[in-house]
Amino acid sequence: MRTISHADYLAMRRFDALDGLRAIAAVLVVFSHFAGPQAAFLNGYLGVDLFFVISGFLITTLALREEGRNRKISIKEFYLRRAFRILPAYYVILGAIAAILWLRREYTASGMPTLMPYYLWFNQELAPPNWWFGQSWTLGIEQKFYIVWPLLLGATFLLRPAWRIAGTAALMASTFFLLPYASPYLMIMIGCQVAFLLHSAKGFRLLRPLTHPLTAPPIAVAAFLVQINIANISEWKGGLLPIIGYTVLCAMLVVATLGPGPMQWLLTLRPMVFIGERSYSLYLLQNIAGFVVASAIPMFAPHGLATAVVVTAVGVLMADVIYRRVELPMIALGRRVIQFLRARKQERTTAAPAPALAT
Repeated sequence: MRTISHADYLAMRRFDALDGLRAIAAVLVVFSHFAGPQAAFLNGYLGVDLFFVISGFLITTLALREEGRNRKISIKEFYLRRAFRILPAYYVILGAIAAILWLRREYTASGMPTLMPYYLWFNQELAPPNWWFGQSWTLGIEQKFYIVWPLLLGATFLLRPAWRIAGTAALMASTFFLLPYASPYLMIMIGCQVAFLLHSAKGFRLLRPLTHPLTAPPIAVAAFLVQINIANISEWKGGLLPIIGYTVLCAMLVVATLGPGPMQWLLTLRPMVFIGERSYSLYLLQNIAGFVVASAIPMFAPHGLATAVVVTAVGVLMADVIYRRVELPMIALGRRVIQFLRARKQERTTAAPAPALAT
């Protein structure tokens, strides 16, 4: 058993264990909403922090690798990929919620006419609380990140890796003074910072010990212990510091699961991958699943562990439909659109007349 090399890391085209981590994060959030006081000790809402870390890591890694191949980041293609990945399932599920409320004649009473502009334009982190789609506040955070971050990466292309790492650290610190909902942006940028470090040869040497196959289990145990004791730790230290510590452990876990080992084996089991691939839709439609379960089987209307398990199972089945019928086809369409635009650009380039020679 050994650590992976920087060349091994750069050769990876897919980070398989991240599907398992997404699955854990999504199920934690569902349990936080439906398991009731019996599972309150899990503090499942922290699954959102894990989502943020993974998002920052993946988006930055993909951008840095594109930059390495092409000497630039295509901002247009980045936005197209994100749009075709995020928007279709999001608006389908939002439309389903609106239809359910309309058919039940609860659309106005639910406050949806006031909330809909927030949801349509991804400002829901600023919206009043709402049971049906309140969990989508994280999408408001991430969409703003997706808009700004590639522009910053493109603008800093000529800077040395150390300066980009330092700049990201400074930006992380400044979020507390510049942004509402500062802490989620900080969590995302912790993932971005990990991507910067791993992409750089010097930074990778710093984190390489974490890729040993036996480091992931103790890091996972440490993260779990912090998670179930976060309230006590917060009382002791106060403020945001315990949450930052938990997020750093999540980021370390992302690094520790890059190489082969027992934790990666667990996270890449087929059920984990299945749920992880559908975690985005599961996260968004969990309350629809809860409504369906409570309506069909009233004994599961009260929140509890059994309810959380059933809602998770039904939610995964519903998410599978969205994943296969909406997410995958629209991702494929986005790729075709990008290929079409590339081909058009190539045609214009080759068709341009050569400059006349001076006589």
